[in-house]
Amino acid sequence: MNKWRVKVWDVPTILFHWLLVLLTIAAFVTGFLGGGLIEIHGQFGLAIAGLLAFRLVWGVIGSTYARFARFVSGPARVLAYLRGQWHGLGHNPLGAWSVLGLLTLMLFQVVSGLLSDDNISFTGPLRVLVSQGTADWLTGLHKLNVWLIIGLVSLHTLSVILYLVVKKNNLLTPMFTGYKTIDDPTQEPARGGGWLPFIVATLIAVGVVWVANGGLNPAPPPPPPPQAAPAW
Repeated sequence: MNKWRVKVWDVPTILFHWLLVLLTIAAFVTGFLGGGLIEIHGQFGLAIAGLLAFRLVWGVIGSTYARFARFVSGPARVLAYLRGQWHGLGHNPLGAWSVLGLLTLMLFQVVSGLLSDDNISFTGPLRVLVSQGTADWLTGLHKLNVWLIIGLVSLHTLSVILYLVVKKNNLLTPMFTGYKTIDDPTQEPARGGGWLPFIVATLIAVGVVWVANGGLNPAPPPPPPPQAAPAW
C-alpha cells in the first residue's frame, strides 16, 4: 500500500507544545519546592501566560490544523469518532476537547497565580486588582488546580501511549517533525500560518506578558512627606 507524507503541524505549534511542556514542569517543580524558588515560579508563570496568549491567537490565524475552528467539534463528531467513523488529520474530536480542557485549566492557573497572595513570600503581580479575601480564595484554587492539570496531562500521555501500542498510530513523532505518514492521498496538508501571523501572535503575547506583569497597574501612592523636625 502506498504511503504519503503530509504536513500536519507548523513550527510555531510544535514550539508551543514543547515549550509549554518544559515550562509547566519547571513551574510545578519550583512551586512544589517553594522557598527561595517561588519568585522563579512566578517568572515561569508569566512565560506560560505569554505562550497561552500566543496559542489562542494562533488558533485563529495559524495553519490549518492549529485552528480551533478546524478541530473543535460537537457531540455528533465525537460519537462518530468513538464508532470508528471519523478519519482525518490533526486532533481527533475527542482529543480536541482534551486540548481545550487543558488550555482552560492552564489559563485558570495563570490568572489565579497572577492574582494570588500566599501572605508569606509571594504576591502575584496583579494582586492589587482584587481584595485580600478574593486573593486568598484564588490562592487556594491555584493550589488545587495543580492536581487537575496533573490528572489531565497524565490522561493525555496515557492516550498517546495507547494509540501507539494498540492502534499503531504514532501521534508523538509528528509533534517533532510536523509530518505524518498516511495511506489516504485525499487528506489536505496543513496550509496557512506564515511569518506575518507569527509576528502578530508574538507581539500580542509580549503585550499580554507586559500586562500580566503589572504593566497597567495603578501607580502606588507617593510616600508621605517627611515630617519637619521640631523647632526646639
